[in-house]
Amino acid sequence: MSPTDDATAAWDAIPARPSNPSPPAPVVPWPGGKRAALFLSVDVDAETAWTDDDPRRGDHLVSLSFGGYEGRVGTAKMLELFAQLGVTATFFVPGWVAEAYPAMGEAILRGGHEIGHHGYHHLRPDPGSPWIEAEMARGFQALRRRLGVVPVGYRAPGGEVCEAQRAALVRHGLAYSSSFRDDVRPYRHRLRDGSAGAIELPVSANFDDWMLGLSARFSPRSVMAPRDVLGMWRDELDEIVEWGAMLTTVLHPQVSGRPGRLRLLRAFLGHALARGDVWIAPGREIAGHFAAAEN
Repeated sequence: MSPTDDATAAWDAIPARPSNPSPPAPVVPWPGGKRAALFLSVDVDAETAWTDDDPRRGDHLVSLSFGGYEGRVGTAKMLELFAQLGVTATFFVPGWVAEAYPAMGEAILRGGHEIGHHGYHHLRPDPGSPWIEAEMARGFQALRRRLGVVPVGYRAPGGEVCEAQRAALVRHGLAYSSSFRDDVRPYRHRLRDGSAGAIELPVSANFDDWMLGLSARFSPRSVMAPRDVLGMWRDELDEIVEWGAMLTTVLHPQVSGRPGRLRLLRAFLGHALARGDVWIAPGREIAGHFAAAEN
């Protein structure tokens, strides 16, 4: 068989079905007559954002200090802002972070916020990854031991998921996931064997602050000006309301906990609150609302 034939066979082996082959989910009205939902979610990766798939980076101390900002400053400033505005969020926390910064996790819980599963070492669950089960188990253990939390929601480290990971979510009893980018409303995953998977709260691609507000060291990517991001975020939220849909943020305290980006977040959330027709809620409430409508 020629190399070309090998490549063709590999492509032919990909299942001819989408990641969520079930019919579109029914349109579920939002609570309290609200016209749209805002899933306010934060990924607290700390240093694991920089070490994840390469532990040798543990000696890159300046790079790691970006992550250390979350424990020293960023998360506390975001919690302060959420308290001022009276909004509740979901914080996805790797198990390693819960162990390294237990006081930060306790502060999140004191603020009434949800803590979700985000792996242990923030290792991406790629197909064939040998750590999928260990990342799930160690993450659960750390959150329970350090913070007394049994999470019901999951976000994939690195924003990637394979079929083995989708099945693991069901096996571990997680109610919802928030990793995919394929819809603007919640839906129920359907696994390849036809069984029901977790509820998905899809991510809004334009609301990942890492891509907009952090130029990684030695990276050519430029930072977008806060005023430009604010205009984009306001416009998208206003259109989401017209669609009756849901917007999901992926915020990081080492980005949005910086002064200029926190001011941006304050202005955006102020806009959402001023509208009066947007339900701002943590993932457990949005997933619970969808699950109740399914039954």
